[in-house]
Amino acid sequence: MKIKAGYDIAFQCAQDVPMLLMLSVHPERQQDLLSQHRITFSPDVRARDYLDAFGNICTRLIAPRGQLQVRNRFIIADTGEADEVAPDAEQWDIDRLPSEALVYLLGSRYCDTQKLNDLAWAQFGSVPGGWRRVQAICDYVHDRLEFGYHHARDDRTAAEGHDERRGVCRDFAHLAVALCRCMNIPARYCTGYLGDIGVPRDPAPMDFSAWFEVFLGGRWYTFDARHNHPRIGRILIGRGRDAADVAISTSFGSAKLAHFSVITEEIVETGSSASLVPDQSRQASVTEFA
Repeated sequence: MKIKAGYDIAFQCAQDVPMLLMLSVHPERQQDLLSQHRITFSPDVRARDYLDAFGNICTRLIAPRGQLQVRNRFIIADTGEADEVAPDAEQWDIDRLPSEALVYLLGSRYCDTQKLNDLAWAQFGSVPGGWRRVQAICDYVHDRLEFGYHHARDDRTAAEGHDERRGVCRDFAHLAVALCRCMNIPARYCTGYLGDIGVPRDPAPMDFSAWFEVFLGGRWYTFDARHNHPRIGRILIGRGRDAADVAISTSFGSAKLAHFSVITEEIVETGSSASLVPDQSRQASVTEFA
C-alpha cells in the first residue's frame, strides 16, 4: 500500500520567535519513504534537526515576525496490515522489564497516575494481566469518554478527562496510558497520521492522531482507546511519556496558529496509473485543532 500524507500549517508571530517542531516521520519509518520528505517554509528560514531523548526527530528554527507557512507532502509505503492482535501476550513482572521501559511506568505531566491508582486497581485488578487487561482498559476509556473537537483543552490531565468524561484523541490516550501504568504495564504515548483507510469515512476533521503502545511479552504493541479496534495505515511521528513530549510545535514567545490542515490518503494503483481514494482528505479549522 502507498499513502500520501502531509500538512499545511501557518503561524502568526508578533516578533521573531524560536520554535521547535515535531513534524518529521519517525526514524523507524524513514526506510518506507517513497518520495522526498522535506519540510518547506515560506518565507524561507534556516532550520536544523536533532534527535530528542526519545528518538524523535525535532526541527529547530526561528520563526520571523509575520506569518510563517510550514508545508510537507510525501508518499510512504505501508504493509496495509491492521494493528497486530496478540491475546496471549503476557504482562511481565517489573523485575523482568528492560530498564528503558521503566520510565513508562511513572506518572508524567498529563498522566497523573497518583490520582487514578485506586480506581485502576478497583476496576482492573481482577482482570488477568497482559493483553486482556490492556483491552479492558481500552474498552473502559472508549466507553467513558465522549469524543469531540469542541471538547479540546490543551491542559487536561488523564484524571480530569476521566472526571469530565470527554475529550479528543489525546485525552483517550492519556487516560489509557495512565491506567496501564497504574497496573504496572509500561505504556507510552504516540502521535502521527491515521487516515480513514479500510474503515468508513469519519465526518470529523482530519488531524494528527494519538494512540499508545504497551510493553507485553518482551515487545511493544499498539492500542487505540479512541477507535478501539485495529486500524490500517498508522504513520508514526513521535513517542514519549505523554503529549508534552511530542507536541507538534513548541514556541518560546507568541506564535498563534493561523491555519492547520492534515491529509492522509491511500493511493490506489490500477494498471499503470494511480489515483487517490476520494474523500480521504479532510481539513481542520484553527478552532478544531487539538
